[in-house]
Amino acid sequence: MEPAPFFQEISGGPSNGSAVWTTTRDGIRLRVGYWPAEQDVCGTILLFPGRTEYIELQGRLARDLVAKGFSVLTIDWRGHGLSQRLLDDPATLHVEAFSDYQKDVDAFLQIATTLGMPKPWFLMANSMGGNIGLRATLQGLPVAACSFTAPMWGIEMSELQRLIASPVAWAACALGRGKAYVPGHDGKNYVSHAPFEGNRITFDPENYDYWVQQARTRPALQTAGSSMKWLHESLRECRRISKLKSPDLPCITFYGDCDEVVDKRAIQQRMAAWSNSEYVELKHAKHALLLERPDVRAAVISRTVERFLET
Repeated sequence: MEPAPFFQEISGGPSNGSAVWTTTRDGIRLRVGYWPAEQDVCGTILLFPGRTEYIELQGRLARDLVAKGFSVLTIDWRGHGLSQRLLDDPATLHVEAFSDYQKDVDAFLQIATTLGMPKPWFLMANSMGGNIGLRATLQGLPVAACSFTAPMWGIEMSELQRLIASPVAWAACALGRGKAYVPGHDGKNYVSHAPFEGNRITFDPENYDYWVQQARTRPALQTAGSSMKWLHESLRECRRISKLKSPDLPCITFYGDCDEVVDKRAIQQRMAAWSNSEYVELKHAKHALLLERPDVRAAVISRTVERFLET
């Protein structure tokens, strides 16, 4: 376990944050970051970021969670942040198989154990991290409870897109075009090029600028569009997990009513059948709920912490 770069100056997190390198069983180098609580330790929150996210972007959330007595451990998934990129074009968000992310989870848990992160452990997972996290809980992730924000249990699409996405992605991969960008995607980082007005992430200009400034200061942390292989594997995994029963864990899940990224129906269907769970729909909120307006962020954090402390 070697020290890894960590950019405290842009994270906005607690001053004791740091990062280490680890390696998965298939040889991918990952970066893991953590912020230990210094008093009133209530346990550790395993923070699973979403697609295109990375450790430093969790800094403000870590600040709030540490203030409530939790240590925080998070990760750059393969192909994200400073973890190993998978293609010659490092901007492309790519994965060979969605199950590869579970290899990242295994390496992440080894670091949690090595660092002696205080128990109980809890899962807090956003967007793509919510898909990875659900699969991990179904495979025995050792957490006492879980919280999901805008989980990617389905991808929001028009009816036409829903009809053609899977066959088109499959065909692209079959024809050797799996590394190509999804139509409409390219090598441009979203926040570096999309103005605040009309963005799909948040209604909060200050939190949007937080990400923009990180992208300008540390462009190496950023990613761009997804590959056809990533789309193919993501759609397959969403279909697979939709057929599986939810784990026997206390759960709370949040969704913003203006989310244009993930499929609301998939979330509602899962939560309706998940015992010992709570579904919260937040008004006038986009996809990145933890980069939303202060009242939205506060609601997600406070209700998540209440749920965790009840277990």
